[in-house]
Amino acid sequence: MNFIGREKQLKQISKEINSDSFNVSLIYGRRRIGKSELVKQAVRNFDAKVIYYECRQITEESNVKNICSILEDVYNLPKVGFTTAEEVLDYIFKKACDEKVVLILDEYPYFRENVKGLDSILQALIDGYKDESKLSLILLGSFIEVMKTLVSESNPLYGRSDLVIDLKQMDYYESAQFYPNFNNEDKVRMYSVLGGIPYYNRLVDDKKSVRENIINLIASPGARLENEIPLYFSSEISKLTNANEVFTTLALGYSKYSDILNQSHVSSSPTLADVLDKLIKMDIVEKVTPINDENNKKKAGYYITDNLSLFYFRYIFKYSSQMEIMDEEVFYDKYIAADFEEWFVPHRFEKICLQYLIRQNRLGKIDPVIEKIGKYYYDDPKNHANGEFDVVTYDAKGYVFYEVKFRKHPLSEAMIKEEVSQVEETGLNCYKYVFFSRSGFEGKETENIKFVSLEELF
Repeated sequence: MNFIGREKQLKQISKEINSDSFNVSLIYGRRRIGKSELVKQAVRNFDAKVIYYECRQITEESNVKNICSILEDVYNLPKVGFTTAEEVLDYIFKKACDEKVVLILDEYPYFRENVKGLDSILQALIDGYKDESKLSLILLGSFIEVMKTLVSESNPLYGRSDLVIDLKQMDYYESAQFYPNFNNEDKVRMYSVLGGIPYYNRLVDDKKSVRENIINLIASPGARLENEIPLYFSSEISKLTNANEVFTTLALGYSKYSDILNQSHVSSSPTLADVLDKLIKMDIVEKVTPINDENNKKKAGYYITDNLSLFYFRYIFKYSSQMEIMDEEVFYDKYIAADFEEWFVPHRFEKICLQYLIRQNRLGKIDPVIEKIGKYYYDDPKNHANGEFDVVTYDAKGYVFYEVKFRKHPLSEAMIKEEVSQVEETGLNCYKYVFFSRSGFEGKETENIKFVSLEELF
C-alpha cells in the first residue's frame, strides 16, 4: 500500500536529514499513530548511511549488542564489541564527521529506561560533536509524557532539538484515502469508528460493507482490534478501574465535570481530576471551553477525541459478556446498529465538519479567515434556558453559526428557518448561517444562509 498523507511532516524531516549540519529531531505520539512509518518513508530513498534501531525493554548491554549488529551490516565491519551506550553512540557520532549519517532510535524511552543518565550522555555527545559532525539524530517515542520531558528546561537535552513533531491523528479527509471505494456516507461512518490512526485504517477492506468491517475488526470475539483499546490503556495507565469508569461515563455523553463525578464511581474529585489529566495527556480526551467564555472553568466540558476508544467503551466494553455468547451479526444488530446510525455517527459527523472548516481555513478558502472555532455558550433568560451550540466560528465580521445533520432526508426550508429563529432567540448575533447535510437540502441559499453538501467535504 502506498504511503498516505503526512506531507508537511515528511518535508520537515527531509529538510533536516538533507542538511549537512548536525541536527536533532524529536518525534512523538501515541501508539499506532505512524511515527515509525513516517520516518522510514522519509529515509526510504535517502542516499546516505541510515542506522535504524527499535529500542527494546532489555538491558543496556543487549540493546548495545543489537546496535553493534546493525553497524556491522551498514559499514560492512567485522565483529563490533562495544558494551555501553556511550561507547556505541560516540562511535556513530564520530563516523558522521566523515560522511552524512542518520541515526534513528525508535521507542527511545525503552533505551533510556535501562541506561542511567542516557539523556546526559547524549547531551555531552551533541555538545562535543555538533560543530563537526554531519549526524541527523532522530528520537522517536510513544510514551508522550517521557518524550515531552526531553524538551523541558530541567532536562539535559533542553534547547538541543532542531525539530519537534507531536504527531497527531490524520483528519477525516486523509483517513478516507485508505478506503477510496466507499461512498461518502460510508467514509463518514468508517472514520467515525476508526478515526485517524493509520494502522487501523490500513485494516479496512473497502470491498466489504462498513457493517462487515466493524464486525470483522472490533465487534466480534477475537477480532483484530477487540483488545486494542484495553492494551493501550494498560500500557499508559497504572490504575485502570478509575480510567474505565471515567471513559464509560464520557462515552454515554456526559461532559461536565460535576456530571462525570456523579455518574462514574470515581472515589473523589481529586482522583477524577488526575484521571482526566492523564487521559488528556494521552491525546484521547480534550477539555473544551466555549469560544465566547474561554476562561470560565464551570462551562468547560470533557470529550473523547479518539473515535475507536469511544466506540469501544460505548458498545464493546459495555456489552462484552453478550458479545462472547451471541452470534456476531445478531450482537451487532441488537446492541450497535440503531444507536450507531442515530447517535454515534451524527455526533462524529460534527467533528468531521469542524475538521473540514479548519482544513478550508488553512488552505485560505474561507474569507474572512476564521480566528476562533468551537462551542458557543448561550444564556437565554427570556425562555429560562441555557446551553451550547456545537460549532460556531468567529472572524473579523462576527459570528457564524453551523448546523450539522446526518439524516436520511434532505434538510427542509422549514427546519432551516426554525433553526435560525431558535439561534436568534438566544441572543447570538450571527451574520451567516451554514448548514451541513448528509442528504442535501430543500430550498435555496440566501445571502446569509449557505449550504455544504457531503460531496464538498470530500
